[in-house]
Amino acid sequence: MRMHNRVEHVAELVEQACRRAGRSSEDVNIIAVTKYVSLESTKHVLDSGLRHIGENRWQDAKAKWESLGDRGQWHFIGHLQTNKVREVIGRFTYIHSLDRLSLAKELDKRAEAGNTKVQCFVQVNVSGEESKYGLRPEEAEPFLREIAAYHNLDVIGLMTMAPYEANPEDTRPVFRGLRELRDELNERAAGRDPLTQLSMGMSNDFEVAIEEGATWIRLGSILVGKE
Repeated sequence: MRMHNRVEHVAELVEQACRRAGRSSEDVNIIAVTKYVSLESTKHVLDSGLRHIGENRWQDAKAKWESLGDRGQWHFIGHLQTNKVREVIGRFTYIHSLDRLSLAKELDKRAEAGNTKVQCFVQVNVSGEESKYGLRPEEAEPFLREIAAYHNLDVIGLMTMAPYEANPEDTRPVFRGLRELRDELNERAAGRDPLTQLSMGMSNDFEVAIEEGATWIRLGSILVGKE
C-alpha cells in the first residue's frame, strides 16, 4: 500500500473511533513512528502531510533529523538515558518518556542552558509489566509534585504502553486506567499545570486508545510500514 493510501486508511479508522467515542478527530494527533524506516521513507511521511515524527534513539534519528528536522515536529518516544539528554534538547519538541527524577533534573538543566522549554509526558507503567519502563501509578502524584519546580519542563500529560494483545479490546483497561489517573491527578492539582494530553495507542490498539481518550497515538507499521 502506498504512503498516501495508508495515511487515508488510518485517518478513516481514527475518524470512526472518534465517532464511536463522541469525540472530534481534530483532538487526536498522529505521530508517525519512523524508527524502523529509512531517511527516504521518513521524507515520504512528511510529503504525505503528516508533521509529527517519532523516534526512539538519537543515533537512529540523527541523519533523518539533520536532513528533515525543520519540516516537522519531533517526538522522542523511547527510553531516554540521562547521558543522551544533550543530544535531544533543542531537536525534539516532545519527550514522551519522563520517568525518573534524575532525567527531569538533566532535562531541566539542559533546557535552561539552551534557553528552551521541553514538552514532557510522564510515562506510567499502568499494566505493571516488568519489561516496561515508567512509574507505578501510585508514584505519579509525588513525582509531579517534586518536579513542579522545574520551570523549563512543561509536563502536558501522561504516556503509557499497553501489552501486545491478539484482541485489542483486552488493552482497554490499561488505557482507561491512564485516563482515570490523569483525571485524578488533575482533581488533586498534582502538577504545576493541568495535564491535558494522553499519549497512548500504537498500530495494534490505537482505536481502543482513542475510545478511551488518547490525544496522541504512536503509529509505526500500520502507517509507515517496515523495511
